[in-house]
Amino acid sequence: MAEPPLSPLGAFVRQHDPDRYLAAIFAPPAKREALFALIAFNHELARAREVATSQIATLIRLQWWRDAVAEAAEGRPARRHEVAGPLHAAITEGALDAAALAALVDAREAEAEPEGIPTREAFGAYLRAGAGGLAVAAARLLGAPDAALPAVQRLGALHGLAGVLRSIPAHAAQGRCLLPQDALAEAGLTAEAVIAEPATAEPLRRALAEEGGVTLAKAEAVPRVALPAVLPVVLARRDLARLAAGRAVPHPRGVGDRAALVWAGLRGRLG
Repeated sequence: MAEPPLSPLGAFVRQHDPDRYLAAIFAPPAKREALFALIAFNHELARAREVATSQIATLIRLQWWRDAVAEAAEGRPARRHEVAGPLHAAITEGALDAAALAALVDAREAEAEPEGIPTREAFGAYLRAGAGGLAVAAARLLGAPDAALPAVQRLGALHGLAGVLRSIPAHAAQGRCLLPQDALAEAGLTAEAVIAEPATAEPLRRALAEEGGVTLAKAEAVPRVALPAVLPVVLARRDLARLAAGRAVPHPRGVGDRAALVWAGLRGRLG
């Protein structure tokens, strides 16, 4: 039987988060639209800081999404928005947990702090709550057992690390730096210096990428049912290796990256 045509929400995800879109097509068709809603929601949270010009503006955007989630949980009507509508449906149908979504909003508040992320510990907490929390929400949607969720969260956090390291120049162009301040200080840097000249962070980026690659190599396997939630880690592994070697991450991704993810999806395992 032929696959149904891609929904508007699926097209939105394919445009704005092609890595997670490619992973999501390995989810069962009955789960796919809710997974698209989750990924699109995450994209909108990421945009809160990207398009805002101040901390207050970022927090207002995040509060809008926090309210949209709460209203769905209370059974109130959906907001008129291309992502809020499908997200509301996924919450009211029980596919997505409102508390978990609210926690994803909370995690993004670290990005609004003008002084940045203070320590490596806070940076790790940010990655676990944000990208890690997103992976956990996706795994729960897919029916993964609770025992698998800690491993899922760790893998999601490593995907988030690769994203932060890959995005240092883009973040600098937006006037921000998400690298932890203590790690910057150890490298003789400040967030202001990295924003002014992202290349100054290259030695630190290589070191953090190498650390992430070592951690990823030791990561536990996850059950096949959870695989679409963590498949982007295939790309994170490749990105961390590139960054540790001082090479650029291609954008848009080439055939090799996409083929690696698809092959992992078809085999049913990350390694």
